[in-house]
Amino acid sequence: MNMTLPGNWSVLSLKQKLYSLKKFIGLNLLMLMLSTAAFAQITVKGIIYDSDKTPLAGATVQVTGTNTRTQSDVEGKYQITAPTGTSRLTVSFVGYESQTVNINNQTLLNITLSSLNNLEAVVVVGYASVRKNDLTGAATTVSAKDFNKGPLNAPDQLIQGKVAGVQMINNSGQPGGASTVRIRGNSAITGTGQPLYVVDGVALDGRSARPSTSAGIGTAPDGNPLNFINPADIESMEILKDASATAIYGSRAAYGVVLITTKRGKSGETKIDVSASAGISNIARKVDVLTGDEYRAALSKYNLSTGNFGTSVDALDAITRTAYNQNYSIGISGGTNGNTFRASLGYQDQQGIIKTTDFKKYSAGFNGNFKFLESKKLGLDVNMISNQYLESVAPITTDAGFTGSLISQALSWNPTQSFYNPDGSLFIDYGSTTINPLAALAANSDKSKVSTILGSVSPYYKITPWLEYRMLASVNYSTGIRRASTRSTLNLQGIQPSGTFLGGYASYSNNELITQQFTNTLNFNKEIVSKLNLNAILGYEYSNFINKGATNTATGFGDIAADYTDAFQTTAPANRTFSTFNNPTTQLQSYFARAIFNYDNRYILTATFRADGSTKFGKSNRYGYFPSFAAAWDIRKESFMSDIQWLDLLKLRVGYGKTGNQDFPSGSAQLRYDFGNANGSPILTPINNENVDLKWQSDKQANVGIDFGLFKNRLTGSIDYFNKTTKDLLFPQIAFSPAVGGNVPTWVNLPGQIINKGLELTLNGIIIDQDNLTWSLGGNATFINNKVQDINGIIKTGSLNGQGLSGVTTEVIQNGLPLFAMVTRQYNGLDASGFSKYTDDGFTAYYVGNPNPKVILGLSTNLRYKKFSLTANFNGAFGQDIYNNTANSVLAISNLGAQRNISAALINSPIQESLANPIAASSRYIEKGDYLKLANATLNYNIGNIGKSIKSLNVYVNGQNLFVITKYTGFDPEVNVNKSVSGVPSAGIDYTAYPTARTFNFGVNFSL
Repeated sequence: MNMTLPGNWSVLSLKQKLYSLKKFIGLNLLMLMLSTAAFAQITVKGIIYDSDKTPLAGATVQVTGTNTRTQSDVEGKYQITAPTGTSRLTVSFVGYESQTVNINNQTLLNITLSSLNNLEAVVVVGYASVRKNDLTGAATTVSAKDFNKGPLNAPDQLIQGKVAGVQMINNSGQPGGASTVRIRGNSAITGTGQPLYVVDGVALDGRSARPSTSAGIGTAPDGNPLNFINPADIESMEILKDASATAIYGSRAAYGVVLITTKRGKSGETKIDVSASAGISNIARKVDVLTGDEYRAALSKYNLSTGNFGTSVDALDAITRTAYNQNYSIGISGGTNGNTFRASLGYQDQQGIIKTTDFKKYSAGFNGNFKFLESKKLGLDVNMISNQYLESVAPITTDAGFTGSLISQALSWNPTQSFYNPDGSLFIDYGSTTINPLAALAANSDKSKVSTILGSVSPYYKITPWLEYRMLASVNYSTGIRRASTRSTLNLQGIQPSGTFLGGYASYSNNELITQQFTNTLNFNKEIVSKLNLNAILGYEYSNFINKGATNTATGFGDIAADYTDAFQTTAPANRTFSTFNNPTTQLQSYFARAIFNYDNRYILTATFRADGSTKFGKSNRYGYFPSFAAAWDIRKESFMSDIQWLDLLKLRVGYGKTGNQDFPSGSAQLRYDFGNANGSPILTPINNENVDLKWQSDKQANVGIDFGLFKNRLTGSIDYFNKTTKDLLFPQIAFSPAVGGNVPTWVNLPGQIINKGLELTLNGIIIDQDNLTWSLGGNATFINNKVQDINGIIKTGSLNGQGLSGVTTEVIQNGLPLFAMVTRQYNGLDASGFSKYTDDGFTAYYVGNPNPKVILGLSTNLRYKKFSLTANFNGAFGQDIYNNTANSVLAISNLGAQRNISAALINSPIQESLANPIAASSRYIEKGDYLKLANATLNYNIGNIGKSIKSLNVYVNGQNLFVITKYTGFDPEVNVNKSVSGVPSAGIDYTAYPTARTFNFGVNFSL
């Protein structure tokens, strides 16, 4: 065999040849070993756990710096191949802190992920949670540590001033009174205009079960439908503002959505959290009326010889008091092996600053998360909230004449006249329209009891690491009883005895609200291709709403000792009325879907769709369809931004969507009758005409926003521009007589639009960040413009009450003007004779005021030095006008001639106003409502742990409504008295409201 050998191989000796061959083979073996070592790989296995040692299914495990990745299975197990040596693994999971670990040639590596402490890292967006990085809509989270502090009755008070685009107004100083929350402006021409509240996945009805009956003197302010929730049990509140965030809730999301998440238990030793506080309250601001001496001087100035009774009293002081409150809350939580629970109890006792008023609340809660099977794939969430509150309401009304409400009685009481007769009994002037406010308090009794249970069960099953089925079934049951009466001793028209009429009035009412919800969802969360993750949900929901009740009234009790509400049988049958109602059951059937595509954590696209079918609408338009689209671009993660070290976050968001509104009475598309009994005879009254073509009111909204973070996120914020258009306006139209239907309303869709557009700014900064000293400052501002366009005709609302103002309105819904624009006479001062002058002699009404603020402001600061911390929260509104109906009709100059009090401002006028100057609505009583209020401040001292039992002990002093900067002359520029007309709401009218209280509390928190 012939071979060609390398080099001079042929001439070497055999020994040399063998040596050279060994050397050649050895060198090649060495090269092979080095190559194998360089490219050796190792297979790593393990389990991904959370801090409770519960396996995490669907966690992403990636070889750091490579595209090699996998996901943990339903048991949390993973397996991945990686180079040996210094290779590392990066593990991530939604809601948990990512972790990078060294392999160090280990083949078995179990990894535990810690839950994110920052609640904003995971955002609740409706039926599911997503990473904040995946968020494309306008949403803001407020966590418990940032809530307003102190003895607050309801959750909406926790976030006042905290969120851009959100205006929260306390409608009344009455403990337990309702609030108004407006998200991105006012667009409701019927209904409440309130956002949808969702508690742990359960959507609330939005109504209070407290009956709206009265004691015969007018309508009292509404109760707060959120009173049944203990604020101490809330972990966070998520406010969804734009359509891309709210469209998943479809027909109930026109006015925004507030998601309330309650506190949950954690695995580990059982923990007991205790909080207790007590405090006092006084009236925060008074209306400036004449004192006794000033009143006597006024009588002299006007040459009046009567009206001076020789003493000096302060009627507002007489009906108010230093009120006391006490608040206790205890929470017990714990769990093992991933099964967790939390139980809570709460008690609140809050006196009102008006004598005889108070609010007591008893609450209990329980929630648990239980996992079954060895794989932990099957689980069950259980939630329960139980509450009962007792309320004593003052005889303060929003629609009574100037003498019918306690506040008007006190303000107009002659400050030189005693409340008592010489024998010590209350002075009552029968036949007079002047009413002793202390006698009114003594004669009135108005008590309500509201009980609520909200319960839900939610089983779920982890089909695969990336696919989960969940079902939720819930019932929200609430019932209210109200007993109200005014005794015959009061000299009030319709109450005091006359002729054969014995006098007195009583009513007894009950109300029942039931909401049932059944939801099924399928959740998908998986990386479908390299770097592209899909988070999707598909769902079906059925809701059922029931509302029914009854009211009894009677008059002519006379001077009997028994409580009138226990003695209806003592009155003549002709003096009794009895009526019941059972609103047509409203059913809502819904299909919804959402998909969030995230590519490389830089480009995010969200699409949402919901179809709602409601029995509230006519057969021709039963279903409404609500789509939305949004996109986000995380610009900071682009390579061309890598050299900018001071910029930590720069994210652009755009979105557009459609939501709906069904906030109007059940059965409004149907022909309906009211069955009742009056004077012993049954009556049948039509209350609604049929309209089979009634369709959905809709809101279309566009949003462009940007989020940013600078200087290692010591300065963060966002800017959002929004444009919201409301159309197909739902409205109860009354045909002109003698047209068919008479005065019975027919619900229609009005042509026209309401447009709210504006800019939201949020800025938060950490100014000082040292071990013993930190200082942070935050603020938000909303600039908003509101306008009505393309509507036919003029709709009047904003009714006024009092002397000479019965039937007068001062607000309109009209093209080219803001919603509820104030339109009335234009006041031009007093003439030489002391009579009012008006443009065009008062025969023409002018646009003279806007109740909608142009700027809404919130400011907060937190200063900590060692164990001391001080937090302060301000809120304000600017560019709004207030119609002071109280000054207009209760404190007019003509009161002097009738021996009643007047506004102190009238006596100091450069021109002496005539006592004969007629009371009339005009721009004279429209005041600037700009204000900045220190609404909440807390000084806290963190003592820390004491021994082995007491942990995290801290004590604090809290103040609420500490001061307000404003030129408004009423009790409070934070005004929203109900002055609606035929179901059309109003805004910015102040009339004899329950005064705001200034409160100071001392409290303690600790754990065991």
